Amino acid sequence: MGKSFSVVVVLISLLAHAACAQDIKIPETTKYPDHPRILLLKGEEESIREGLKSQPVWSKMNAAIITESNHIIDLPLLERIQIGRRLLGKSRECIRRVFYLSYAWRMTGEKKYADRAEKEMLNVSQFSDWNPSHFLDVAEMTMALSIGYDWLYDVLPTESRKMISNAILKKGLTPSLIEEYNWFLKANHNWNQVCNAGMVYGALAIAEDQPALSAQIINRALSTIHLPMEEYKPDGAYPEGYSYWDYGTSFNVMFISAIEKVFSTDFGLSATPGFLNTSGFLENMTAPSGLSFNWGDCGVGGGLKPAMFWFAQKKNDPSILWVEKKYLERNDFSTFTQDRLLPAIMIWNKNLVLDKVVAPESKVWVGQGDNPVALLRTSWTDPNGIYVGFKAGAASVNHGHMDIGSFIMEANGVRWASDLGSQDYESLESKGIQVFGRTQDAQRWSIFRINNYAHNTLTVDNQLQLVKGYAKIDAHSDHPGFIYAISDLSTVYENQLASVKRGVSIVKSKYVAIRDELTATDKQSTVQWRMLTGAEVMITAENTATLVKDNQKLFLKVISTSAVTMKTWSTAPVTSYDAPNPGTTLVGFELVLPAKTSAQFTVLLIPEKASKEATVKIKSLKEWNP
Repeated sequence: MGKSFSVVVVLISLLAHAACAQDIKIPETTKYPDHPRILLLKGEEESIREGLKSQPVWSKMNAAIITESNHIIDLPLLERIQIGRRLLGKSRECIRRVFYLSYAWRMTGEKKYADRAEKEMLNVSQFSDWNPSHFLDVAEMTMALSIGYDWLYDVLPTESRKMISNAILKKGLTPSLIEEYNWFLKANHNWNQVCNAGMVYGALAIAEDQPALSAQIINRALSTIHLPMEEYKPDGAYPEGYSYWDYGTSFNVMFISAIEKVFSTDFGLSATPGFLNTSGFLENMTAPSGLSFNWGDCGVGGGLKPAMFWFAQKKNDPSILWVEKKYLERNDFSTFTQDRLLPAIMIWNKNLVLDKVVAPESKVWVGQGDNPVALLRTSWTDPNGIYVGFKAGAASVNHGHMDIGSFIMEANGVRWASDLGSQDYESLESKGIQVFGRTQDAQRWSIFRINNYAHNTLTVDNQLQLVKGYAKIDAHSDHPGFIYAISDLSTVYENQLASVKRGVSIVKSKYVAIRDELTATDKQSTVQWRMLTGAEVMITAENTATLVKDNQKLFLKVISTSAVTMKTWSTAPVTSYDAPNPGTTLVGFELVLPAKTSAQFTVLLIPEKASKEATVKIKSLKEWNP
């Protein structure tokens, strides 16, 4: 590392303490470290190798990555096949292949990995373009080639370097300067995080050849990535949900990690309020079953998250890796190798000893922000414990659903109250459906999985929830005998009901109570209480249903001040473009609320073993104190 670079680093580091990232300017004359400079400097592989000697889990992970790299060598090269408006699948696979192969080269020195990575990069360099109309595709492809170009720089033939760097410049960075494509700079969601990360990797990779442009790209990113990072305020709840946390936050971490490695500072980005605490959000979003609380456009499956290891070392808090530890206790690590960013875990784990990872102390996690959530559980260690995820928020957030007031619930290893999650975008877009509108009349809300009819919340007179509405978590408690969260949902039902409040609770660590308190407007309303389940449902009494799944039983009991009619609803598609939802049912009840009257009802979700312990005493939400 040259002296001039060191001077720049010192100056920038000092500035970073005095100003936020958007005020910093990287000089065009910056001298960068020699290649490799992205994520892992030359010679730093040795610290990883040393860790492999003493930590079997990381030796096993390293072996899984190397083994997968051997499989990649035998795969056919990628073709430029676009699905609908996306080339994204190819871009993501390119990152996976090039990152794995480049890692394998650096760890083993075996040229077969470098040779195959070179072929992968030369191949996509000759694509006509990387689909700038859907710029995520460009960003991920640029990141792929940038990692490979940087990590393999010393072994790439001169002509290959020229072709790859030219592709990074012409097909990656240059399109990002065009206003038609760079709208992501003004976005406050995952597009900003992913696209800025991809462009910065490209800028770092070819910085010595394009010093002015590289400085421009890096400065632009430092001045705009704060927009999505501010969405983590105040507590770390990520508005787009579990799956998009994995996407947006992981690329945000890739961005910070690369910037910090080159400039010896992250310009204060990781100090953004809420950002480091988002690790708690992600950890608590995983239920005892290992499935996620999959609200919004998210899938239900959980998985190992390499970015969590970056957070753990940043916070010096191994306990946030409790869920990750469980994944690493598996015998088969090949299940992790579809994660395109997996090699980064070998950089971020800092040779962590898994025995140091203990269960978190708190069983309640609450985050406010644009999509507030409350995540409640009875145990971190008992796989049969009760888990309840409850969300407030707004339908207007990116990837949001009309699911305000919705919840999921698990007990005895069974998910009783579920969320259908997302529908494949291409399955909708190929039929002309506008998936991403946010106005009340947007076509998005006609999609069954996205509107409130399919969620575990209230529907009034068959109307949609209001996009302009917003609800926060108004109160919560972590008292072990009665943990709960309460939200006022009234603005989501404006002009439908005069007021709506919902509380969710776990009582005595035995069963769940969902309490609703409603007041009608000056007209009569019909209210439906719905809960989606994958269980077999039988209405067994006037106010009771029995749910059966995996040889377990759950009793749903309604205690109400008004007469209710127990019901089930089909989850079959209601339009030609809705996806099927086999094996699911909506269960609940309907009641008529006369004008200017109030109703209160509590739904008890009682596992069979707790059936004799569940109380029928009704408490108002004002009395929900331990």
